[in-house]
Amino acid sequence: MRPAALALGGAIALGSAMGIGRFAYTPILPEMVTALGLSASEAGLIASANFAGYLIGALVAATHFFAPRRRGWLLGALLVSALTTGAMAATSSVVLFVLMRFLGGFASAFALVFTSSLVLDRLAAAGRADMAGHQFAGVGTGIVISAILVAQLAAHGVAWQWQWVGTGTISLLAVLTVAALIPARRDGGGVAATTAKSGVGRPLAALILAYGLFGFGYVITATFLVQLVRTSPAIAPLEPFIWVIVGLASIPSVAFWAWMGRRIGLAHGYALACLVEAAGVLSSVLWTAPAGAILAAVLLGGTFVGITVLGLVGARRLAPGAASRIIGLMTASFGLGQIIGPIFAGWVHDLTGTFLLPSVAAAAALVLAAALVWRFSAGALR
Repeated sequence: MRPAALALGGAIALGSAMGIGRFAYTPILPEMVTALGLSASEAGLIASANFAGYLIGALVAATHFFAPRRRGWLLGALLVSALTTGAMAATSSVVLFVLMRFLGGFASAFALVFTSSLVLDRLAAAGRADMAGHQFAGVGTGIVISAILVAQLAAHGVAWQWQWVGTGTISLLAVLTVAALIPARRDGGGVAATTAKSGVGRPLAALILAYGLFGFGYVITATFLVQLVRTSPAIAPLEPFIWVIVGLASIPSVAFWAWMGRRIGLAHGYALACLVEAAGVLSSVLWTAPAGAILAAVLLGGTFVGITVLGLVGARRLAPGAASRIIGLMTASFGLGQIIGPIFAGWVHDLTGTFLLPSVAAAAALVLAAALVWRFSAGALR
């Protein structure tokens, strides 16, 4: 199998399940808030339902039962992600929104775990492990595609329901493309490699904890950035563009942070990216001017996918021979942080009328994540 086709298939899978399935909610949210009168707490609850599904999906996907048929589960997860994305258009009930986003989050975790482990294993078998990070550029591409689509539909007065239908349709097309680019093949030795048991030492434990702090640290800005821009008169004109900027910044970030990890060490690169992202999170609430909002979007987009890749590659390096299990544990930690973040931010916003305190807490979590990896994981991840 051609490595380039595998990497492209992985990129399209992550673009569909993550870039669209996970993050289309952010640019569509302001229209939903306006049309349905959702409170920040309700919006945060809907977001957290997606992250709860993501957490549970990651834990389930990490079990040995699914390893022999990774491709089938991947395609099934992409289909569920696409259908639940489009199904958001069919209701105005918060309860059903929560259910759809939960199922979509569950499916996206399956897609991430099996795309990562399957493509990484096949690329390694083909002698092209150097292409492992390319698939993660698909996340940013999916964000850009969905952001442009939503912005164009909104500019022409198209209701939020059709914005969900449009993004869901794109995701459905992705399922067929991924099936063609990642063909069926017996995993053979890959299953053994994926299901091997591995202990969790202090460097890996620190990385897993830091990954959860990263999930909390990025998700508040990632969930509410467009809503924050809409409700700030000084920067409201940026609303159609801000999420596109996030996506565009994320596309080259994988290559940049992979290069940085090789140059200064993977753990140090991870820590530096967390600190840069913390600056972006603070910029979103402390510098309410066009330049501040753009800086926040660039720093968020330019780090969060890179941190994801550095974290997963680092965990795989610390626990060779347990790809699905370790990726599942990392994703579960990340998911737990994401569940707490939007609920906490929405609740505090409803009390204070601002995202300032949640964003400061998010930045502090990112700084702590940087410190943990720098202190405990750097020696093992040179």
